[in-house]
Amino acid sequence: MAQDNNTYVAAIDLGTTKVVTLLGKRTANGRLQIVGFSTAESTGIKKGMIQNIEETVKAVEKTVREVESQAGLKIRSAFVGIAGQHIHSIKNFGYITLGSEETEIKKSHIKRLIEDMYNIPVDTGDSILHVLPLDFSIDNIKLEDDNPIGMLGRRLGANFHIVIGKTSSAKHIERCVDRAGVKVSELILEPLASSKAVLTDEEREAGVALIDIGGGTTDLAVYYNGIVRHTAVIPFGGNIITQDIKEGCQILQKHAELLKCHHGYALMSMAPDNKIITVPGISGREPKEISMRSLAGIIQARMEEILDYALFEIQSSDFANKLSAGVVITGGGALLKNVVSLIKFKWGYDVRIGYPSEMLCSESLEKYNYPQFSTVIGLGLMGLEHIDAGEATSCTVAVANKEGNVSEEFVEIQEKEAKQPSKRKLGMKFADVLSKLFAEDDIN
Repeated sequence: MAQDNNTYVAAIDLGTTKVVTLLGKRTANGRLQIVGFSTAESTGIKKGMIQNIEETVKAVEKTVREVESQAGLKIRSAFVGIAGQHIHSIKNFGYITLGSEETEIKKSHIKRLIEDMYNIPVDTGDSILHVLPLDFSIDNIKLEDDNPIGMLGRRLGANFHIVIGKTSSAKHIERCVDRAGVKVSELILEPLASSKAVLTDEEREAGVALIDIGGGTTDLAVYYNGIVRHTAVIPFGGNIITQDIKEGCQILQKHAELLKCHHGYALMSMAPDNKIITVPGISGREPKEISMRSLAGIIQARMEEILDYALFEIQSSDFANKLSAGVVITGGGALLKNVVSLIKFKWGYDVRIGYPSEMLCSESLEKYNYPQFSTVIGLGLMGLEHIDAGEATSCTVAVANKEGNVSEEFVEIQEKEAKQPSKRKLGMKFADVLSKLFAEDDIN
C-alpha cells in the first residue's frame, strides 16, 4: 500500500511516571513529524500496570485533549503500549501441512501458521499479545535463510517467540483509553516499540540487546539476524532507586528524585569525593547534608541489581555471546550519569544511549529527541507501518472548530463504526504485519 504523507498516527504510552500522547505523520523522506505532543503525571499506574482506573483516565484525557488542541484534529484511535511485570514469553514450535504433493510456499501459508499460534493453550487469565517467528523449516529441514517464500515442500514449520500477558491488564488499558474517547487500534509490547525508535537495522542484524529503563519497569529485547529473539519486562526501574535514596538518606520522595536526577552517579568511583549536597529538612527540621559519594553508592547498588536481572534475561536468550553490537540503553534511566560506564565495566559489552533521532524529522528533533520518549515515538512508527500495510486507518478525523466541536463528518463516521462488529483480535494485526516481511514478490 502506498504511503500517504497526510495520514496521521496517534500513540499513547501509559508509563509508571508519565502518560504520553503523540500525534504525528510521515514526512516525504519517511521520518516522523510530531504535530501534537503532551505528557501528564501518572498516578494510577504501578510497575507498568494500571492500579487506579479513574486517575489513569484523567491523565489520558488530559494528554489527548491537549494534543487535539495543538493539532486541530480529533483523535479517534491510537496505538497503545503494554508492559508490566505480568508480561512473559515462551518458545513454541508449530507446523502446517501444505498437501500430499510438494507445494510452493506463499505468504498466506506463513500467515496461517502464525495465526494458528494464537490458538495454543495458555494459563487461565492470560492472552497472547505477539507471535514472533524465529526460524523456519521445510519438511523438517531447518532453513539457513529465514525466508521460505517460493520454496517447495509438504510441511512448513517454525519456532516462535510468543509474548503473553494478563487479559485483565489489556482490558484495563482499553477501558481507560476508550473512556477518553479513543479506540485502541493495537496493543504493542513496549520494548518492541522502543527498539523501533532507537535501534538501527545494522544493530539488529549484528546482534544487540535493547534495555529500556523506565520508572516502574525495565524492558528488554534481544535481536539477532534482524529478528527478535527474546523479550522480557523486569519489575524494577528508576522509581526503586528513588525509594532507596529516600530511605537511605531519610528525606522526602521529591528531594530524593531531584538528588537522583541532578546529582546522581551510577558509578560510585566517578562521583566527587568531597562534595556535599544540602537537602531541606522535613517540616522545619535542620537541613541534611548528603555526600555525593554516598549517594552514588546507593544508586550503584540498586542499578547493579537491575542490571543483574537484565543480564540473566540476556543469557536466557542464548544469544549473550552473539551481541556484536552490544547493548543500547534508553528510557529515562539511561540519562543517569555513568550508567554506560557501569554496564561496560560489569559486562564488557559495547554500550550506547539510544535516542530516537534517526526516526524524527529535523523539525521534531529539538523538542523530542530524548530517551524517555523512545517508547511513544516507537509506537507511532509501528502504527504508521500498520497503516501503510492496510491494517489500520488514519488515527484522526475532522478539524475541530474554535468552540471545540467536531464536524458532522466525524459524527457520521463514529456512528458508522459503532454499528459494525469489531474484528480486532488481540495481537492479530501484528501477525499480519510480520507476515508482510516475507512478501511474495520480493523473496530477498
